[in-house]
Amino acid sequence: MSDRSGHMVFPMTIEDSFQVLCQPDAGKSCGACCGLYNYVDSSRDSLVERLRARTKRFRDRVKTPADLDDFARATFACEDFRKRYEVIYCCEYLGFLDEGEKRVGCLLHPMQNHGLDMRDVSFYGRELCAGHLCPSHHFIGRSRRQILLDLIDDWYLYGLCLTDIDLVECYFRLLADRLGEEIKPAAFADDELKRLALSYFNWKVTWPFRSKEANRLGKYYFDGSQYMIHHIDYEKFGLAPSAFNAIFLSLSSEFHCAEDIRTAEALVGSNLDAFVLRWRAVF
Repeated sequence: MSDRSGHMVFPMTIEDSFQVLCQPDAGKSCGACCGLYNYVDSSRDSLVERLRARTKRFRDRVKTPADLDDFARATFACEDFRKRYEVIYCCEYLGFLDEGEKRVGCLLHPMQNHGLDMRDVSFYGRELCAGHLCPSHHFIGRSRRQILLDLIDDWYLYGLCLTDIDLVECYFRLLADRLGEEIKPAAFADDELKRLALSYFNWKVTWPFRSKEANRLGKYYFDGSQYMIHHIDYEKFGLAPSAFNAIFLSLSSEFHCAEDIRTAEALVGSNLDAFVLRWRAVF
């Protein structure tokens, strides 16, 4: 089935029910399905300011469901709701769930309101919000999902990486090809392996060749209402497609010359090589 914006909605399976990734622990959560990263300005600082003010407004104003209209009007009046993609809804009821601002999530959820479920007023409705699992639950392997959970304790980076299937799968596949076996979560008890993997995933925020375009997030952009996949034109630089092409797309790369591509390949290659050397030394 599909939701109102055309995204596929996958039913929860018995296997996945034991590892729901939206609110996995007290140190992080993901709000991507609620449009968290779909604002034109989706930088960390901007989102913290937005969510902090919104959460305070909700706590101050909403005591019963009758107060929700007033909250929504005030939120739309105060915030910049310009979007990257018009077809993806940005939910006004997404906020911080804890005093430490480590988890983002639904302010309407019964666990936030002494058992009262107010999600019926949201754009997607209570049933869809309660039953939706993003594709990452199904297309990122179980051990790789666990590695992400063990590696990242930061809501902003966690949501960006969790929802980028290619970024996760390509990295661990390239490592497995070099090592001749799959990486197990237990490997990241080693601090250096953890540091190397985190440095890779941090490129989702710090990548030096990241495009400055407003209407790009990872490899996708929209042409009207249709998803399109960005294309890197290697041929114009006299190069064959990179072995790291999927990673470059996930990192919203924009290259201006052949040297840019070679530098990007060296960055990824160095990370993989260092990981393999350390893994072999440890195991």
